[in-house]
Amino acid sequence: MNALLESYLDYISLERGLSINTRKAYADDIGQFLSFLNLKGVTSLSQVSRKQILDHLMTMKAKGMSTNSISRHLVSIKVFFRYLQQEGLLDKNVTDTMDSPRLWKILPDTLSEQEVNLLLKAPDMRKPLGVRDRAILEVFYASGLRVSELSGLQLPDLHIDDGYIRVIGKGRKERVIPIAQDSANILECYLEEIRPMLCNNPHLQNVFVSKRETALCRQRLWQIIKKYTQEAGIMKNVTPHTLRHSFASHLLDNGAPLRVIQEMLGHADIATTQVYTHVNPERLKSIHQQFHPRA
Repeated sequence: MNALLESYLDYISLERGLSINTRKAYADDIGQFLSFLNLKGVTSLSQVSRKQILDHLMTMKAKGMSTNSISRHLVSIKVFFRYLQQEGLLDKNVTDTMDSPRLWKILPDTLSEQEVNLLLKAPDMRKPLGVRDRAILEVFYASGLRVSELSGLQLPDLHIDDGYIRVIGKGRKERVIPIAQDSANILECYLEEIRPMLCNNPHLQNVFVSKRETALCRQRLWQIIKKYTQEAGIMKNVTPHTLRHSFASHLLDNGAPLRVIQEMLGHADIATTQVYTHVNPERLKSIHQQFHPRA
């Protein structure tokens, strides 16, 4: 169970970009719950019942913990279980029917199209690593890949001449994502001119590599995005997931059907796509003006 907690904490810090303090708060809350389960002899989260969760909360109440703190603990547990179910690590989420304060949705900031353009132009294309980093940002935004998917992207997955990328996502499910021509051109420039300078190892098939001839890990990709966010003067907490969220949101804002966005994001359930996307108020206003008889 501790391994699942570590996976979740990595997810919220590396992919969601939540702060160290937030990570620590979730680690403390869920860690206490797992310790309680351990004392009760529960060895798998699939065995957890609603009663055991309520018993844990009642134990905290008996220790004098405030109502607000107990509510926060329940929210932490609910978000943790929701993550496990979305990742396919838990078949049933027993917390779904449990009443609690409104859940805090862990959604990243969304970049405007203007901010995306600023970010994409931040790398210095006169430098080899600048070309590589520009290609990384282009592929992130053009395809909506998860950071783990970009890190694991292989050369045979690229079909640039045909205008698409093949991605092996969660559950080893394959999906095909179109890539815009401008992004494809920069990616091709990196592959032809820069990657051979960085890596001479024919056995390393990862698309994005370092000067040490290793694949770029999730942490390094996160650092690259942070660097260019600062250089572009964007005052937001931008993470790899921010670009994925922006990819989906901009598609939605420009009229793409939610089902198509679901397919490109690799979501098994349309409800998950609805969590990642939001409806632009301006688009709502436009639709209202277009279709409502009183508009």
